Amino acid sequence: MEQSQLATPYFMIDEGKLRRNLEICQQLKARSGVKLVLALKCFSTWGVFDIIKDSLDGTTSSGPFEVMLGYETFGGETHAYSVGYSEADVRAVVPMCDKLIFNSQSQLQAYRHLAQEKTQLGLRLNPGVSYASQDLANPARANSRLGVHFDQIDPSIFAGLDGAMFHMNCENKDASTFSALLTQISEQFGDYLDQLKWISLGGGVFFTYPEYDLDTLVEALKSFAERHQVQVYLEPGEAVITNTTDLVVTVVDIVENGMKTAIVDSATEAHRLDTLIYHEPASVTEADQNGDYEYVIGSCSCLAGDQFCVSRFAEPLAIGQRLHIQDSGGYTMVKLNWFNGLKMPSIYCQRQDGRIELLNQFDYQDFKRTLSQWSIS
Repeated sequence: MEQSQLATPYFMIDEGKLRRNLEICQQLKARSGVKLVLALKCFSTWGVFDIIKDSLDGTTSSGPFEVMLGYETFGGETHAYSVGYSEADVRAVVPMCDKLIFNSQSQLQAYRHLAQEKTQLGLRLNPGVSYASQDLANPARANSRLGVHFDQIDPSIFAGLDGAMFHMNCENKDASTFSALLTQISEQFGDYLDQLKWISLGGGVFFTYPEYDLDTLVEALKSFAERHQVQVYLEPGEAVITNTTDLVVTVVDIVENGMKTAIVDSATEAHRLDTLIYHEPASVTEADQNGDYEYVIGSCSCLAGDQFCVSRFAEPLAIGQRLHIQDSGGYTMVKLNWFNGLKMPSIYCQRQDGRIELLNQFDYQDFKRTLSQWSIS
């Protein structure tokens, strides 16, 4: 089947592009000794795990269902982390996880007896420094609830831990900045880190970004591991799937009120939520920054400010024309919702041999089932 025959909206994952990112993952592992676990909070489309899992060491989670998904569909190591566990959560994930990481010392104290001798225990630490362009995504923001600060550590509670996790980056494209953060946490937490078997340095390290200084990253990771005699982990999400996936949409109307708006059969509120949350405009493959024709690419939702971007084009857009919203893999499919009862995008993968494989599609019954399963008679 040709892409032109597929009903929009849909996500198209490109296997070839995904494998190019995975080649860099493999280089990083081989040169630095680091282990990589896929951050399922970013990307959980398990229909392409057959492509990814041979290049990574396992998965990491932010909630119990992600733990289950990683365990069932990916294999390798399964890391379980949550900002807040219930006792039922802990009991559910312990049989499946290799590492159970708590966000606070109070949770560690409350539940470690359920996990000891069954899985390795870790604690999230907050160094008070980070690299994040927006406060919303900054784990070191004021009054952060994420992890234990140095002056809060109780040595008696820390004793008996196998590892620790830091997550202090968000789309960090600068290896030197990341290296400096490692130096800071070594100086601050070094005596504690020397007691551990492993340390996860979290995600947000954008090592597949074009022209990223991989040499500096490799040396920083090797030096950190040797200094503390630990196995180091990274938790890539965006780095694995960046620039692999398009959201393909169709122009269904063109209206004008000061500017021309091309309304498409999709919505950021429902299908590309981070565009709306972080106010970062999407990019359109067909756009031409030097073009004479400017359009707002607007969604078909009822939310007044719901738009993908403002783009220029070499030719006027037409109703029925398809547009490709680039880099739509991370934090999209995991956040899909049924706002306005809009049609949910299908999910496809284009394999390297050209075959288009359907991974999932949705219909009215899926929408209906998410809202109620039974009626009151």
